[in-house]
Amino acid sequence: MRSGIIISVAFSLALAGCANHRRHELLAAQPVAVSDSQIAARHEIFVATTRAPATEPGVVFGAARSDMLNFARVDMTVPKGHQTGNIERAKDGKPGNPEKDFTAQDVVLYPSKAAFSEAVGVNIAQSGDRVLVFVHGYNTGFDDGVYRMTQLIHDTKYPGTPVLFTWASAAKTANYVYDNNSTTAARDDLEATLRLLQKSRAKSIDIIAHSMGNWVTMEALRQLAISGDRDLGDKLGYVVLASPDIDVDVFKKQMARYGKPDRPFAVLLSDDDKALRFSSLIAGNQARVGDYSNAEELAALGVTVVDLSKTESGDRLNHAKFADNPVLVQLLGDRLSVPASLASADPPGSQPIDDVGKAVGSVAEIIITTPFKIFTIGAGQ
Repeated sequence: MRSGIIISVAFSLALAGCANHRRHELLAAQPVAVSDSQIAARHEIFVATTRAPATEPGVVFGAARSDMLNFARVDMTVPKGHQTGNIERAKDGKPGNPEKDFTAQDVVLYPSKAAFSEAVGVNIAQSGDRVLVFVHGYNTGFDDGVYRMTQLIHDTKYPGTPVLFTWASAAKTANYVYDNNSTTAARDDLEATLRLLQKSRAKSIDIIAHSMGNWVTMEALRQLAISGDRDLGDKLGYVVLASPDIDVDVFKKQMARYGKPDRPFAVLLSDDDKALRFSSLIAGNQARVGDYSNAEELAALGVTVVDLSKTESGDRLNHAKFADNPVLVQLLGDRLSVPASLASADPPGSQPIDDVGKAVGSVAEIIITTPFKIFTIGAGQ
């Protein structure tokens, strides 16, 4: 068994290592102008980051940590040929062609928190009084985070304002410990970002975290609970923890401090997540939440556990199913379409899932475990 894990880890490292040679340019020196007829959509992605400005202008923000939060907005376009679950981009990590790639058309840097708050407030008023905060995971460049945020907001058809919280990942496989320390260093900053949004015109603040981003998210939520404001003045909406790279014992302690959630709080896991096998190995074979086998034990903490083990992924590491599986993206979008305060306690019905599953052929079975009961949602192959 141990040899199998080591082989999987080596495979994971080899795959991830290939990506480490990729450049992380987001903005071209002279962005290609594009008309609305040539693209599928435009999206304004607001950014709060603990990254320091990059020395290369096109990278915008790099891997180094800043001693203060920095704020920006990235104006993105999505190509007409975009396929749900995909991130179409130039393979060499350079800025792409807007007719076929996700492309940054402009970057606005805000000189202060006040300027950022004002700009976000205007967008919130125009976009539906809701905010989606996305916290990315390990081995992620600034460009990667922006692209994923754009893909999520576009594919889920989220009815609100996107805010990317991007911490200082080195975007290199070998820098796992650096990344882990960067998330810890960023927890106060994520809390500050959530409090900033709490003071905005937003009526609901939803959070999606991925991989190691779940660590900083849970720490920020824990801090909010300690302060007596865990629900952000009743503005906290959905919390979705996708593939959490958190020690199970640590997560139990975090949830004990946070308390049983009052709003929908979901953990998405999969027992074939190769990236988390790597994480578990270097953590002394300690189980990670994102591939934990005892869903009932996690559900007893007050969360809804969504087991995606029998679903397919566009990633050979099976680490980003929530975003790269077309059916799962639609399910996420369907859930997010209704504000958390109005959401049913039960998961979406199986009929629309079955219809989409038959069309796409990418979902076999999803098992949803709540503190009260277990649902099995099947779909055609």
